[in-house]
Amino acid sequence: MFDYETLKLVWWCLIGVLMICFALTDGFDLGVGTLLPFIGRTDTERRIIINAIGPTWEGNQTWFITFGGASFAAWPLVYGTSFSGFYVALLLVLFALFMRPVGFDYRGKVDDPRWRSAWDWALFAGSAVPALVFGVAFGNLLQGVPFFFDSDLRSTYTGGFFALLNPFALLCGVLAVTMLVSHGAAFLRVKTEGVVARRAKPVLRIATLLTLVLFLVGGYLVLTSVPGYLIVGSIDGNAVANPLNKDVIAAPGLWITNYGRYPATLLAPVVALAAGLLAIVTAGLRNGVVTFIATGLQIIGVILTAACAMFPFVMPSSLDPRSSLTLWDAASSRLTLEIMLFITIVMVPVIFFYTGWVYRVLRGKVSAETIERDSHVMY
Repeated sequence: MFDYETLKLVWWCLIGVLMICFALTDGFDLGVGTLLPFIGRTDTERRIIINAIGPTWEGNQTWFITFGGASFAAWPLVYGTSFSGFYVALLLVLFALFMRPVGFDYRGKVDDPRWRSAWDWALFAGSAVPALVFGVAFGNLLQGVPFFFDSDLRSTYTGGFFALLNPFALLCGVLAVTMLVSHGAAFLRVKTEGVVARRAKPVLRIATLLTLVLFLVGGYLVLTSVPGYLIVGSIDGNAVANPLNKDVIAAPGLWITNYGRYPATLLAPVVALAAGLLAIVTAGLRNGVVTFIATGLQIIGVILTAACAMFPFVMPSSLDPRSSLTLWDAASSRLTLEIMLFITIVMVPVIFFYTGWVYRVLRGKVSAETIERDSHVMY
């Protein structure tokens, strides 16, 4: 079908698509959950917010599971190395995500304000913590992770959990939270009405503005102080995976190399900035669809900005740049990538079709009247 080098590149693109689909769909779920205790001030208002995402949040997590499974299957060396480095962080995300299903299901079991308030904050934690940790993880990838391979390709990680919480990584974490909060607020503008939709408007503008500011600050730091990585010399994309068969240099400013080589990649940060400005300008429109599309484009632009900068790196090494993992030397065998590609070609359209059908069936706004009329079947 494809040669080995092309397969590696195809899978880099596919995993990027899966990441974007996860950020666009489960992203607004996380944003809405983060806003729950603040925009909803009465039990009815909070039920409106919960039921805006209640019927679809589990289906949206399909993209998260697919992205995680595909990443680890396509890049097994990344799987082994990342679990060593981010083990505690991944457990933190897992425990936080536990709060979402139980929060949705148990909140309405007891008619007690304290009981419901506790589960509302659990839903907040189950939404804000994963968003923050995902952003922190991305910030650490941009800086490089402290690991190296020995001559037998055994990886050793020398960092600790608290080392992940450095200033630049935390900036990226807050950026992820504000970006998803903006997307979640835009979704509430589409899916709800009345006081909930009105309260979402200023939150949308503030979160989007913060996202733009943090994005620009992060870009400046990447340009001036955060080390970037660059492969020196050519690399054989058809060779058997061996991270040590290359030479890599690290220095501030190298992450912008690809933007000079491929000017079309500049479209990614331009889309992120333009979409953010469009979301702020259109936040007050009665029809929130345009704003929701704008916040989605902002997410796509931010992710692609980082992806274009890091290409072809997947997990750079701050200890031994030569050990950095790239899409060329971290991939599975050709047969594995071919089988996975066939499965993806069959299953991803099914997921797209099913997701579209679900949203079509469940279209319409959630209101106080809806909650009161169908209270027995809603969260």
